[in-house]
Order: sequence, then structure tokens, then C-alpha cells
Amino acid sequence: MGVDISDIVESNEIELNDLRGKSVAIDGYNTLYQFLSIIRQPDGTPLMDKNGHITSHISGLFYRMVNIMEMGIKPAFVFDGKPPELKGRTVLERIERRERAEIEWKQAIEKGDMEKARIMSQQSSKLTKDMVDESKQLLSLMGIPWVQAPSEGEAQAAYMALKGNVYASASQDFDSLLFGTPRLIRNLTITGKRKVPKKNIYKEVKPELIELNNVLNSLGITREQLIDIGILIGTDFNEGIKNVGPKKALKYVKTYGSLENIMKELKFEIENYQEIRNIFIKPAVTDDFALEWKDIDEKGIINFMVNLHDFSEERVIGAIEKLKEFKKIRSQKSIDQWF
Repeated sequence: MGVDISDIVESNEIELNDLRGKSVAIDGYNTLYQFLSIIRQPDGTPLMDKNGHITSHISGLFYRMVNIMEMGIKPAFVFDGKPPELKGRTVLERIERRERAEIEWKQAIEKGDMEKARIMSQQSSKLTKDMVDESKQLLSLMGIPWVQAPSEGEAQAAYMALKGNVYASASQDFDSLLFGTPRLIRNLTITGKRKVPKKNIYKEVKPELIELNNVLNSLGITREQLIDIGILIGTDFNEGIKNVGPKKALKYVKTYGSLENIMKELKFEIENYQEIRNIFIKPAVTDDFALEWKDIDEKGIINFMVNLHDFSEERVIGAIEKLKEFKKIRSQKSIDQWF
């Protein structure tokens, strides 16, 4: 889930066309979980091929990337490596939460409560190593580069944006800002109409652009202070302080200046706070990557999507034609125009 600072961070809605000609580093795990959660049957059952193999992530990855590339956007994916030790508690909590959700999902189906069944099924989504490997394989077939991060994928994507390797990083989580991305794009992979939970209405979801400098200037704080706000309310690496939300944390930071001063004045202690700070300020990242958008493997895509996973051949071929249009767009531009 990451740190929730949505109450104090302003974003600007944009159109996909606003990103035309730009490259974006996408948080792979974050995106695949979205597809596993959203792309399901009415009772919450994920998409599967004839062998019972889950294909929700494959469907979302393929068709969404086709739509993005058709707009002239160059996606690159970043996948998580080994998480920091301080994330162990969060990982265990997520596993337990998914296991509870799976039990409630099955109970809701038995009771015929399809609304609750779908909600619980989304919360029970599990991303396996095989799913990640399949996703990397599909990306390679589509000519999309992917990067294996040494640790947090969001940190690596932010680093790539900060260095100018890409225009922005894309994730649903605000952690990217704490990791220093100059530009964060939210909703890149889930735009369109989405059902409001527990209500029979739909809302339009559009991409959002958040620029770090604008956030810091509007709040009157530094990036280091933004990190302190995250630590106060809770991150993937600590629980935060009870009854302290983004607005109160912002007030504390502006009043006392730093987390050390806040703890001293308000008389509480956050364990390992300096180590948590360093995870955001000096994350484990790598320069050992190359962003190269290659030609698509048409036969490979058809074999993977149609023969192995039972997707509609007609629809897959139609999507491939769109990918060919992306190649034409790309060939008309110089490399400098993409950044």
C-alpha cells in the first residue's frame, strides 16, 4: 500500500495523449496486482485458460500496454528485488490479509453475495514468481524493456526518472515521491470507467501527474521533511504514530522542523527512523540496465497469447497491428524526442 499522503498532495489530471513521445518507468509489481485485482468475473473469479492457469495479469498487461503504446508512449517496467529487512512485517501482514480475504470471498459466494465476493476476491490477489516470469516474457515479446531492481521497484523507477533515463515513474503509491521521482504518474494502467465499491455507479478514472517540486513548494517543505511526514503516518517499513495523519504530520514538521525535534518535543520515539530515512534517501538501485524498445515478435506473441493461454486470435492479431503502428511512430522520431 505504501505511504498515504493523498490528503496533502495535489495532482493534475492529464490525458494519455499528454504523454505522447515520452518514456515512463512503470512499477511492475504494483501494476500486476492491479490487473489481478480488477480483471475478474462477476463473482470474483480471475480469468483463466483452459488449464486453470490464471491469466488476468497477462490480459491486463498485453492490452493495456498496446493502448499505451498506440498513444505513442514508451513504457519500461521495473520489477522488485529483495525487500529491505524492515519491510518484513508489512509483507507478513499482506499475506495474512490476503488469506483472510480469500476465506471471506468463498463464504460470500456460498451466501450468494456477489458484491462482497468480488470485493473480497480483489483483496485476495496473489502475485507469484511464475506470474512475474510470464509477464517479463510477454514484455520481451512486445519489445518492451524491463529492469530488475536490486530491491524496491519504486525506488529504481524513481532513480531512472531522476537521472533522466525516463520522463516519469508510474505507480499508484506515493512512495515514489519519497524516493525522489521528479514526476509521478498515477492511474496510467487503470484509466477508464471503474465501479464504485458497494454502489451501482461508475466513475471515470484518468491519469494524474504529480510533480515533486510543485508538491514541496506548495507545502513549504523539503523532500527530507516529506520523508519525515511519511514516517510519522506510517510506511511499508514502520507503523507510524497513532492518530497522526498527513495533515497533522505536516503541521508537526512545519512547527518543529525535523523528526528528531518532533520526537523530543512530543516525547515519543520511532524505532529505526534513521534507517527508514536512508531507505528513501539512499535506496538500493542499479545502473546496470539498458532501455531499448525492440521490434515485436509477432509469432511469439500469438503463440504465447493464443496457443498457450487461449486468448482470442482475432483480438490478439488486432492488437499486434496497433503495436506495428507504434513502431512506425517510433521510427519517425529521433531518440532525443522521447525524453
